[in-house]
Amino acid sequence: MFKKTVTLPVFIILCFVSVVMYAHGVDDETQSFLLGNKGIAFGPFFYIGAKHMITGYDHLLFLVGVIFFLYKPKEILLYVSFFTIGHSVTLLLGVMADISINAYLIDAIIALSIVYKGFDNLGGFKQFLGKQPNTKLAVLIFGLFHGFGLATKLQEFKFDKDGLFVNLLGFNLGVEIGQFLALGLVLLVINVWRRYDSYIKFSNLTNILLMAAGFLLLGFQLTGYFIA
Repeated sequence: MFKKTVTLPVFIILCFVSVVMYAHGVDDETQSFLLGNKGIAFGPFFYIGAKHMITGYDHLLFLVGVIFFLYKPKEILLYVSFFTIGHSVTLLLGVMADISINAYLIDAIIALSIVYKGFDNLGGFKQFLGKQPNTKLAVLIFGLFHGFGLATKLQEFKFDKDGLFVNLLGFNLGVEIGQFLALGLVLLVINVWRRYDSYIKFSNLTNILLMAAGFLLLGFQLTGYFIA
């Protein structure tokens, strides 16, 4: 029984980690479309945004940490809204204003957001600092960085200004739909798990694994930055 109970959180985290290098990947077909696109293409950008979010495991790992100890739908909606506002603002601003940030560094900060949330869930701030940071503000701030992470990937394609804002709205809406679908699946799994005593019993282990995934991502991004 112990092995089965421990296996569930381990398996969930490792599923994310096993595909971590594809967290911001863009497949060849999508690259070909983005490089050749001219003018308004709301539908395709919507689809690309949704697909990107569903495979954006760094974003999803952070959200798993955010909702891990949230039980009321109203609280979950509030925190996810703060995250959504943050990444929507910087996604649009980053591309439209052509604010350039090194992709490895911004992804390293996104990795740190995962570490932060795991550490926060473990009560690390209260234990070591004696104070709990404003969690809603932290989610909003990290949402801003997640948005810049999305923007840096789009900036690589040097889009024409013609139709760009409409296309970005489509992409951003797709991101939100993809986030909603992925988060719905995560919540389904978590709600089933919450019926068992193991949810609280192994919450520390799960958040330690969450931190480990964040550190793995951080090391990968910093390595890329220094050898690029």
